[in-house]
Amino acid sequence: MNMFKNKTLFVQVLALILAIPMLAWAGGGGGAFSAGMFSVFKVLIVLGLVFFAWIIKDKMGIPLPKIIQAPILWIACYLTFRVLLQPPIPFSLLAMYMGVCTVVIFLYCSLTTASWEEFSHPIAVMLREDHGTAKMSRYATFLIIPGLIAFQTYSKMLPAFGEPIELRTVHPAPPASTKVHNKIVKLQTAENPFRIGDDGNYLKVGDEAQYFGGNAWTGDVPKFLQQVQQGGTVFFGTAGCFFCHGDNLDGKGPFSFAFNPIPANFADSGTIAQLQETFVFWRVAKGGPDLPREGFPWASAMPPWEKHLTTNEIWKVIIFEYWHTGFFPRTWG
Repeated sequence: MNMFKNKTLFVQVLALILAIPMLAWAGGGGGAFSAGMFSVFKVLIVLGLVFFAWIIKDKMGIPLPKIIQAPILWIACYLTFRVLLQPPIPFSLLAMYMGVCTVVIFLYCSLTTASWEEFSHPIAVMLREDHGTAKMSRYATFLIIPGLIAFQTYSKMLPAFGEPIELRTVHPAPPASTKVHNKIVKLQTAENPFRIGDDGNYLKVGDEAQYFGGNAWTGDVPKFLQQVQQGGTVFFGTAGCFFCHGDNLDGKGPFSFAFNPIPANFADSGTIAQLQETFVFWRVAKGGPDLPREGFPWASAMPPWEKHLTTNEIWKVIIFEYWHTGFFPRTWG
């Protein structure tokens, strides 16, 4: 009994270690992983899951058949790509990664004849047997799967009110530098001058997560949230960006449906989360009229805000947009 308690405690500790990154992300403490760190972290998670399964099956004597291992591994892969990997990846890339993971998990379950028999036997029993449990599982499966497919088909075929497809580059490549208010800004090396913490040091991308979820409009707030507050004042007041981009930055402002294409949805992980901060600065400053040739036709109602806002106000608006959406700018370092 003592040995079983010790093993149970060890399994609980291991599960807590694996759950820490998920809990940190849910609490707003997630950060941006570099490609190298993410690869290492992914390998550690896979090894942890394998070790976890080994403890349960071989040491504690609790059977963990392949039919249960497969969905656990699949869900772990999905959570890793969808939650842990920051900035968020586009859905098309997520679907590609999960397709590869599905093939690998299937190969793992069919690696040997014994493992394939272990994986396929419950499915064969569910399809062939007529006793109560198998029959109920079969009916539930034949109801749920067609229902999910029907719902997905209905969602895809439901008419949408998106803009028509145009052969244009939505996010054209930026120039090496741009001129704003008679000052040259090198987009490859420039930094947001208001990304400053309470200690006066520059906040690297991801460090601002500590301020996510905070109220920037209270009396005494940290220096970073003061910049957020001033950027929000420009967004909702001076520039009136919310008329197009919406109160929630989801592109559903009161004027948005009068434009084609509609304003960008910053709350979507495929917009500002995929862009560098200097790219956003360039787009805000130059607007639609100053897009390069590959952005033709220049079907954008975005005005060149450099004619209406100061450089500092543009940077502060960008700080506010990332803070409000909870995303981080894309970095290549």
